[in-house]
Amino acid sequence: MNIGVEVSAHRRGTRVTLNGVFWTLQALLGFFFAGSGFGKVLLYDDALYAAAPQAVAWYAATPQPLIVFIGVCEVLGGIGLILPAMAKVRPSLTPLAGAGLTLTMILAAGFHVVRGEFELVPANVLLGGVAAIITAGRWKLRPVAPTTLTRSRALWSSVVLAAIVLLACVPTWYTMTST
Repeated sequence: MNIGVEVSAHRRGTRVTLNGVFWTLQALLGFFFAGSGFGKVLLYDDALYAAAPQAVAWYAATPQPLIVFIGVCEVLGGIGLILPAMAKVRPSLTPLAGAGLTLTMILAAGFHVVRGEFELVPANVLLGGVAAIITAGRWKLRPVAPTTLTRSRALWSSVVLAAIVLLACVPTWYTMTST
């Protein structure tokens, strides 16, 4: 039984596979969490932390070290969704990163429910659900087999890491420090 779904656009030869869906979700969530987490990491700066509750209300109810810790976990989780599987070095870390991000979103949803911020819960459920799908998919459905690191995979992994920094972290840093 073929789990991949063929798209009706045969003239282009496009085919959607389960593996392709997982890679797309990993890339989207990886970049999202890296950027979002980096914004929280920047709150180690006391001036940024003092101004943060004006932009995000729940920051006022959370100690600065906890916000920074959550940010570090999100950055590492976002990178962990992509790089271990891409480099094929310890690809079992990818579903673990997904599980960690799922847990983070469950805890975030609970926090927002306790605070009565019900409008924020759907985003936590969506992000946690996608992370859980990646976890299950890369653990059982389409795991990535480990191999030795090649120069090509190391280069591509470096390019992706640079893209995460340039496309997710730098804009976050610029937005938070230039206003």
